[in-house]
Amino acid sequence: MSRRGFVAAGAGLGLAAALPGCTFSPDADHSGEDAPRALPLARTVGTAWVLSSGGPRGFVHVGVLRALDELGLAPDLIVGASVGAVVGGLRAAGRAAADIEVLALTLNPLSVARLALGSAERFSGAPVAELVREQAQQSRIERLPIAFASVAARQHDGVAVAFTAGDIGLAVQASAAIEGRFAPVRIRGETYVDADAVAPLPVRIARRLGAVRVLAVDASAHVERAPAAAARYREGDLKKQALVAADARHADLVLKPDFGYWVSLSREFRERAIAAGYGDTMARAAELRALHAAR
Repeated sequence: MSRRGFVAAGAGLGLAAALPGCTFSPDADHSGEDAPRALPLARTVGTAWVLSSGGPRGFVHVGVLRALDELGLAPDLIVGASVGAVVGGLRAAGRAAADIEVLALTLNPLSVARLALGSAERFSGAPVAELVREQAQQSRIERLPIAFASVAARQHDGVAVAFTAGDIGLAVQASAAIEGRFAPVRIRGETYVDADAVAPLPVRIARRLGAVRVLAVDASAHVERAPAAAARYREGDLKKQALVAADARHADLVLKPDFGYWVSLSREFRERAIAAGYGDTMARAAELRALHAAR
């Protein structure tokens, strides 16, 4: 998730004062049989959908998925980074976009973080893992109806790692663990954090996993239309834009809906982002049908 978007919105809601419960072992090493693993896919991949990071901007993914569902289109693989991993993991688990939209509009943001006692970071994203497992109704990535990869950054060297097997909740939690804010997720002795700073739109990872055709959904800001008041964020925006562009050129089709620069967690913002994703996707229905029909 975007550090600026999530943290600013959470602070505005009084997150620190209202978090439900605590996590007492945020640095526990997950090394059992169910621990996430980065393995080659055992399935043939024709078309992949890649959903980017973006914090609250990730609500746009929900609208894109609703349009794709209405067009009767489905992928062989979904690759997600950060919020894209959250939304993509639920779709890969077989959840209809309409159900994901209901969750997106009703989810209390205070429910997806917990105080992390004994950690340098203030919060634990353990509730994210719990939410994803519950909503997916399947804990193992390799058993999902659609192949799925949750992309996280290995903390010690910044390498992007695509978890394709094991516990879907932990894999998504790792992908969305904002560095410096949420406790990293330790998996088989390595710590993992949010993928936003290294692979916000992991198209090349989808290609390495075998994807022949790639639809990429970029939830990042339209920097060229940023308001003057956003000047202090420009350096970070340009850095992310460069990372996104490096991967976007490897996609067959890129959707980048525009719903304004500023973000929040309000109902109005969620609805606006979802509507933008839906509208932009439906506007390119012919291209999308052609992409998915290619062999």
